[in-house]
Amino acid sequence: MERHSGTNYQTEAELVKALRHGEENAYAYLMDCYHQKLCTYAYSFCKDRNMAADMVQNVMLRLWKKRASLRTDSSIRSFLYRSVYNEFLDQYKHRKFILNLEKDYMTAINTLIEEEESDLDKIIHQVRQEIENLNPRCKEIFMLSKNEGLTNIEIAEHLNLSIKTVENQMTRAYAQLREKVGEKLQGILFLLFGITKRSFSAGKKQIVLRK
Repeated sequence: MERHSGTNYQTEAELVKALRHGEENAYAYLMDCYHQKLCTYAYSFCKDRNMAADMVQNVMLRLWKKRASLRTDSSIRSFLYRSVYNEFLDQYKHRKFILNLEKDYMTAINTLIEEEESDLDKIIHQVRQEIENLNPRCKEIFMLSKNEGLTNIEIAEHLNLSIKTVENQMTRAYAQLREKVGEKLQGILFLLFGITKRSFSAGKKQIVLRK
């Protein structure tokens, strides 16, 4: 756990106990440690900084109001990240959207949440570097997919390529990246690129819109 000057919280359990007792210094410490990171995490989902900040504020205020129910035997870091994700789902439900990410996809996200922050930073850096190491055409196609949210058909039309060529390049990119980071790749890509328009047009298996 990160140590900040002027604090005495050696473990998460100590911090949680202080929060349960209503110590405002503990809450300030928690905000100092996690607020910006949670905002970045929330932004990866919604791509709206104001919305991300509002989601994190809701989570932190709710935590303080319900601090007596916090458990000392559970990771508060994992609790915060999951709470932000749940807040994101609630926001979409209020907008008449119901997001239904595949089970394996969310398992990848939850696995990342359990990682130590220093290890997670290293993995993210490694993925960024490996993306840069893709051959130029492969990288261009991959970034159009992940960063711009284009489908394979849209990429093929945009670059005047066959769909088969686009599919082959995407397969090559995934294989090269997965070779370096393994099963954590899907979760890392989600954190790096968030939910693009492709996520909302990928079919009924991912998104169900209800009026």
